[in-house]
This record gives sequence, C-alpha cells and structure tokens, in this order.
Amino acid sequence: MDAQLDEKALESTLAESLDDLTPDIKTVSEDEFAEVVGGALEAVGGTLLFKIRVENGAEGEHVAAACIGNADNRQFLLLTLPTTGGALKVETAARSTNPVAGIAAAYAGLMDAFKTAA
Repeated sequence: MDAQLDEKALESTLAESLDDLTPDIKTVSEDEFAEVVGGALEAVGGTLLFKIRVENGAEGEHVAAACIGNADNRQFLLLTLPTTGGALKVETAARSTNPVAGIAAAYAGLMDAFKTAA
C-alpha cells in the first residue's frame, strides 16, 4: 500500500467494494455487521480495531473502527451501518464527525503499548 493513500480515494475504494456486501434485510445483527465490515477490510487490507453498537434515541447504529497501514503510515477508518439496515458508510476517522472516530487512534495506541510490554 502506498505510504500516503489519499483519504477520498481510500473511502471511494471501500465504498466500491461494499456493493455486494450490504445486507438487504430490515434489521442488521452484530454478526451481519461483522461480516460486512470483514469483507470491506479484506478488500483493502485493513485491520479491525473494535466494533460497538451505539444507541442514539430510537435509532441505533453499528460502528467499527479499523486501520490500514502500520506505524507512521497508519490511517484510521470508521465504518457505520444503521441497525435498521441500509448502506455501510465508510470514512476516514480524520474526516468523520462521529464521536467514536476519536477513539480509534487512542485504542490503536493502547494496543501498541500492550504489544510492546508483552
């Protein structure tokens, strides 16, 4: 992977790979979300950091944080899907307004520290 992949190009590449992976069902389970995210990340060589379900009033969404690259060339992604179904939204954490986006880099740093300590 190029050292500095353009954020828009990265989001576009992921969006194109998702056409066949978006669930057509009404309610999306955590397992189905994990399957969609796994397929998207496999297409671009990404690594899942964590996934959670966020309730926002009556509506909820599945959120996953992922990274592409390593060390200084690492970019963080946020993948979201409403629990009621629809299209998977993929964006770089740097461009996201979702509050979970800020957690991605911190989580990755914590995991790096654990690996170093082990």
